[in-house]
Amino acid sequence: MNEVTRIINAIEQGDPQATEKLLPLVYEELRVLATQKMAQEKPGQTLQATALVHEAYLRLVGSEGKGWDSTGHFFAAAAEAMRRILVEKARSKVTRKRGGERRKIHLERLESPFESTPEELIALDEALTRLADRESDVADLVKLRYFTGLTVEQIAKAKGISSRTVFNHLAYARSWLRREISKTAPES
Repeated sequence: MNEVTRIINAIEQGDPQATEKLLPLVYEELRVLATQKMAQEKPGQTLQATALVHEAYLRLVGSEGKGWDSTGHFFAAAAEAMRRILVEKARSKVTRKRGGERRKIHLERLESPFESTPEELIALDEALTRLADRESDVADLVKLRYFTGLTVEQIAKAKGISSRTVFNHLAYARSWLRREISKTAPES
């Protein structure tokens, strides 16, 4: 991780070769995380872990002016990129298959974006956006946990906070998101 931080600093300082050095270091870690999440996928999932990582990485390094001030910041950006990709895919499925109809979802079932139906993923995304407007730090922890599959300990290390703090914030976020989702989703 120290090497990743060094390369991120080089990217910030305008080193044109630093981006090329970053991919081999973070790609494997992102691919492992995505592969672990894909192992939990529902049957019929067409998105492959490799494709998710590639698209997320391209979004991260393809946009000029995006800088990361730490490894944790980079992985938070990766979580956000993966979130957007998965939500775009879910919205596309809902529009095509179900005409955009919503139904009640159960947050307890939401452990992975790959275990969620498109409707559940969209409802979570909308609630998570509202949470980010109120408490962006807490929403960032949810993104790291849910969209990259990082453990509480990995999140704590990446964000420079205690595991207990991460655990407490995630418990709060789960409760808050559950309430928000239940307010907006009609009964099925």
